[in-house]
Amino acid sequence: MSGKGKFKKQLSLMDLTFIGLGAIFGSGWLFAASHVSAIAGPAGIFSWLLGGFSVLLLGIVYCELGAALPRAGGVIRYPVYSHGPLLGYLMGFITLIAFSSLVAIEVVAARQYAAAWFPELTKAGSSDPSILGWLLQFGLLCLFFMLNYRSVKTFAMANNLVSVFKFIVPLLVIGVLFTFFKPENLYAQGFAPFGLSGVQMAVSAGGIIFAYLGLTPIISVASEVKNPQRTIPIALILSVLLSTVIYVLLQVAFLGGVPTEMLANGWAGVTKELALPYRDIALALGVGWLAYLVVADAVISPSGCGNIYMNATPRVIYGWAQTGTFFKIFTRIDEKSGIPRPALWLTFGLSVFWTLPFPSWEALISVVSAALVLSYAVAPVSVAALRRNAPDMPRPFRVKWMGVMGPLSFIVAALIVYWSGWNTVSWLLGLQIVMFVVYLLCSRFVPTNHLSLVQQVRSSLWLIGFYAVTMVLSKLGTFGGLGVLAHPFDTLVVAACATGIYYWGAATGVPAHLVRLEDDEDSEEAPELASNTPASHATGAFIQTSS
Repeated sequence: MSGKGKFKKQLSLMDLTFIGLGAIFGSGWLFAASHVSAIAGPAGIFSWLLGGFSVLLLGIVYCELGAALPRAGGVIRYPVYSHGPLLGYLMGFITLIAFSSLVAIEVVAARQYAAAWFPELTKAGSSDPSILGWLLQFGLLCLFFMLNYRSVKTFAMANNLVSVFKFIVPLLVIGVLFTFFKPENLYAQGFAPFGLSGVQMAVSAGGIIFAYLGLTPIISVASEVKNPQRTIPIALILSVLLSTVIYVLLQVAFLGGVPTEMLANGWAGVTKELALPYRDIALALGVGWLAYLVVADAVISPSGCGNIYMNATPRVIYGWAQTGTFFKIFTRIDEKSGIPRPALWLTFGLSVFWTLPFPSWEALISVVSAALVLSYAVAPVSVAALRRNAPDMPRPFRVKWMGVMGPLSFIVAALIVYWSGWNTVSWLLGLQIVMFVVYLLCSRFVPTNHLSLVQQVRSSLWLIGFYAVTMVLSKLGTFGGLGVLAHPFDTLVVAACATGIYYWGAATGVPAHLVRLEDDEDSEEAPELASNTPASHATGAFIQTSS
């Protein structure tokens, strides 16, 4: 293994667009339709539009960072450039959880649908895997690992082939279900039986944000993209717009295709009637061949998505290690293949681990959605801080109306996290605060040669404030909380607090004279440890590198 390898610029616009679309079209479209209907009713159509708008906002903001700083693991490294290593460490931790568990969730989803053909893969009366089912999941993870172990181009070719099939089946589903469309389904039980709060909750708890979040893999492979300044923005925007159109059509087709007799108990019970939504509808309508194709796609689509995150997660780990707050071994890149193989091994190990405590797709959907949005939420603040403290940085793609787009995208991200509910917010944000304390306790091991610990804390305190305020409001609010803050007043309070925190974060970035953007270790191994770094650091959780 050589630590002197380089990432190879091999990915085209088509490769990158398919990576985005492939990551978006995983298990989300297969399960989300019934969950969204149960939470929001037919008004769930607006939930998809709201989700698409939200992700597009965050994606456009990401374009500026991705084009200006095409770095591997950019989602971790952008906060370091704007606010220092401490913020990168916090983002690294939560993004690693989100990404590695995503790989696991996708193979779990593939196994759940495959059980329609092979019931022995799932325990009777539940969605949990049997021993045989778990072995199937493990086998898929091994396959993803091998596809990504050889080269980036091998991964991209496999993804492009899978993606073509992934889109044929959803389009067929839309076409067939519209031939059975029953308009009365849209109003028979009331168009919005659960009100505005149902529409909002469906964005997080219904799996919508989870279904959309395929943008970060595009950013994560930025250093391997041909002409990144042009390719990244186009691929990001295309991915979101195309997926929004398909998702909305799928939801409308589902709503109109549900046999009317299944709505006797209202939309809330539709998940029990249609556990595997599109397959079960196809069977109920007598379209057996479509049910067969849906199951086939339900195995292939999540598998393709899992393969993408098996590729993206090592780049995130690499980016985290490059910041100096994770083990230095993960900065190593294989010289021949251009693959960060130690990081790939860690991804594989974690993805196997997540299949153990979270057996079903439904068990982790809110957590993963919130974790991913949290990793996205920092981007608008990073852009604003760099605009303030690094105004001369070349920006091949510059977001227009940033004065509006910046705070609006952060508000949207904050609301999505809030809508995840107290049960998710409490432990997820609480864990982040704990990791902040751990960083402070390990202060002698963290990188301080460029930016002092005091400055790191000063530049990152806004995020801890955001976590604390969101936890308090979630406890007092109507989404799993005490209901002290009534709806929609709670949403307005969250938006107001998020606005203030956004400007706090934008104003407390790394001071202009300390901003460093020229570290392009993507092509080389990480610098040697600073001369004042104790030898014992080499075995600790925090490895000091210049960042």
